[in-house]
Amino acid sequence: MRRRTFLSVTGGIAFANASAQGSSFPIIDSHVHLYDPTRPQGVPWPDPKQASIYRTFLPADYRKIAEPFGIVGMIAMECSPWVEDNYWVLDVAARDTVVVGTVGSLHPSKPDFREHLSRLHKNPLFRGIRFDYHYGLNPTEEILKPEFISNMRALAEAGLVLDGSGSASLLTDFVRITDKAPELRVVIDHLPRTETPEELSARAAYEQARRELGSRPQVYVKVSEIFQRFDQKGRRVATGGRVPRDLSFYRQTLDTIYEIFGPDRLLFCSNWTQGELMGTFPEMLNLVREYFTGRGREVAEKFFFRNSAAAYRWVKRRADQPQLSEARRGNRHAASVG
Repeated sequence: MRRRTFLSVTGGIAFANASAQGSSFPIIDSHVHLYDPTRPQGVPWPDPKQASIYRTFLPADYRKIAEPFGIVGMIAMECSPWVEDNYWVLDVAARDTVVVGTVGSLHPSKPDFREHLSRLHKNPLFRGIRFDYHYGLNPTEEILKPEFISNMRALAEAGLVLDGSGSASLLTDFVRITDKAPELRVVIDHLPRTETPEELSARAAYEQARRELGSRPQVYVKVSEIFQRFDQKGRRVATGGRVPRDLSFYRQTLDTIYEIFGPDRLLFCSNWTQGELMGTFPEMLNLVREYFTGRGREVAEKFFFRNSAAAYRWVKRRADQPQLSEARRGNRHAASVG
């Protein structure tokens, strides 16, 4: 058996056994992509060239991968800019109780934003929108529009969340957004993958924005896309290279994020199926489990399920999913999220 396969299998067995023995705890995955390329209209993502993940991936497919490891619920993250897919994923979610919430995709500056927000918000599974460069938007330019900030405040008033990938420039935009809409809960996606800019002024702006967001209790971070590719000189590369699996290789990055945002605002996120491009589900899960359990059980429980309840206020749909009051217990920001 190849070493990578052996480690994946044995790691999965260890995690499953811990759950079966009652020494584990429920896990909520805060970021999963659902899609079906066989639909007549197809899908805008993933691209057919991404052959390994270009397949139908629905809640039943996710459950087969995740439930053996103690995962009892997940939040579906929209990966389509098509407004009608917000309704499609809610229909899919309604049929499977593993889905405890969905985060959609609405253009915050379009005239129909409020109409769709009102319609979608009638469904309790709808927990917010995603906003980043993936959909052809320039956040820095969008923030300058009065209707954008007005709609961000409407999102906050509805008790919903703004998600966005953690690019260096987007962190500065999140500072500006939360300056103007301070009640808005924000979730920064995939911060471990964000590269520190090389140019000195851009690096200083990024580090300042990260520290500022770390001081704002309504800002949460998904600890995801930790695995990266590196060349022989230790430089990050887009293709080729190697993908280290050892926690020691990523500990400094995780320590920095932990020190800035603390134990109450970090969320578990698999980013599946996108995560498949860098490693197996057991490899990803065991890495974050090793890191956060190493900081104590209370910290691990916050990371794996309590903090997601504070950030998203997801919907308990079956008996093995924790009560929201139970999930928030021990979280010092619980009073601010209701």
